[in-house]
Amino acid sequence: MQNRDLLAAVVLIISVPREVGQALQWPTLILHKIDFGMQKTKVSAAMRERLLRAARKVMKNAYAPFSNFRVGAAILTSKGQVFVGCNVENSSYGMTNCAELTAIFSAVAKAGPELEIRAVAVTNDHGVPCSPCGACRQVIYEFGPRAVVFYEGKQGAKQSLITDLLPEGFRLK
Repeated sequence: MQNRDLLAAVVLIISVPREVGQALQWPTLILHKIDFGMQKTKVSAAMRERLLRAARKVMKNAYAPFSNFRVGAAILTSKGQVFVGCNVENSSYGMTNCAELTAIFSAVAKAGPELEIRAVAVTNDHGVPCSPCGACRQVIYEFGPRAVVFYEGKQGAKQSLITDLLPEGFRLK
């Protein structure tokens, strides 16, 4: 397994048709994912708190005149750098930029396209559940397929691997 992005193998099990009462039960296709030791990203509690503080601080810079919902994000790179971003709304709603994307795009602008994300922290000014949206999840995965994400869940502070938030993420590399 030379490709470092090969994360898992799939085992295929096909059951044989059998009679059940009067009906014939057709073969069943069952897929099982086997994890080949994908490294889990470890982030210390101190670093998690540093990222959350940075996200809360930059959240105050958000431009959210339409939703009044300010979001801040901080990312940790594999080189130990921290980049922050906040949401920036626009009168043309489709042009609005999420906090996570602002942080990632700033990191790429500064560090270059070989950026590798280890962790992302997201916070908001309403204290409500707020995980990255689908588009942000895909961009996080693009630069950090092993990243851990810290966010506010329904039951309070939560952390998830990006692969749990986006199980079918892809990279075209």
